[in-house]
Amino acid sequence: MSHPFEDLPTTPTAEEVIDKAFSRAARAGKAKTGIEGQQSMLQTASNIVSDNLQNVVTAWPDIDTLDPFYVELADAIITSNVEGEGGIDALRQHLSEVQWASRKAKDIHSEYQGRMTGDADTARKLRKQAFARMADIVEEVEDDLAGISAARDALKTLPDIRPDEPTIVVAGYPNVGKSSFVNLVTNARNETASYPFTTTQIRVGHVERDRIRYQLVDTPGLLDRPEAERNDIESQAVSAVEHLADAVLVFLDASGNCGYPIEVQLELRDALEDRFDAPVLTIANKADLTRDVEADHYMSVTEGDNVDGVLDAAIEAVGYEIELPFDDE
Repeated sequence: MSHPFEDLPTTPTAEEVIDKAFSRAARAGKAKTGIEGQQSMLQTASNIVSDNLQNVVTAWPDIDTLDPFYVELADAIITSNVEGEGGIDALRQHLSEVQWASRKAKDIHSEYQGRMTGDADTARKLRKQAFARMADIVEEVEDDLAGISAARDALKTLPDIRPDEPTIVVAGYPNVGKSSFVNLVTNARNETASYPFTTTQIRVGHVERDRIRYQLVDTPGLLDRPEAERNDIESQAVSAVEHLADAVLVFLDASGNCGYPIEVQLELRDALEDRFDAPVLTIANKADLTRDVEADHYMSVTEGDNVDGVLDAAIEAVGYEIELPFDDE
């Protein structure tokens, strides 16, 4: 499956909803005369307004049923990308307001439809009053529609990460061999996409073992520096990744060729061990140059030494088992 925000339709503006409702109503009114024509116009306008606003709401997934990974990530993305927005709670409020406006359009129809008796002139005046009130209702949620639209635009660019797949997160300072490892052990169709709140790209690769597909995720810009250097949005994104990880590989380069002393690399490793509930394995890469660090596994990506062994260890740490249907009898 793709991510839950990928297929969200374009959100109409308040002006677009009003224009569509009243132009359709005008056409409907031409098909009938007198009171019936006015009633038909009112019914059409009400249906268009109510349905279009309701569609905005129902197009969104139920936030309460989403995987926590997506909730936290969406919250971070909306907060960082939509000016003046308060994250996922603001989106909930916008959707609630638009839902209210959808119901209100139906209420206006019910209120006026029964009063359209007597002569056609009176019916026309009542219909115009109803139209004015409907337009006011839609304009009242103009900012809500704009907020929903901005959130939708930001979330459509999410990387295709799947919380339902067993996931190995690859962490460590830059230039320690993370992306080389992911590229080597996964298929050649690795996806790269940007988090909407960083300039760096997330890398996602897949490997299949015993008919189980494992997802390897490298998150440059997030898990490659100390927490103190992350801003609030990036820290929240790390919280999202915590929900995702079934195992974490922390790469070290004891040779120092990566440009970071081994001491700071180990500090990052310790911080990640403290933060993640999932198993955290210490992987000393570039072991062909030096093994002068304590680690769970040693390898050299460039030499192809023990790369499969590290992958096997990660898969074992995940401990994922396919749930098979079984018979109690």
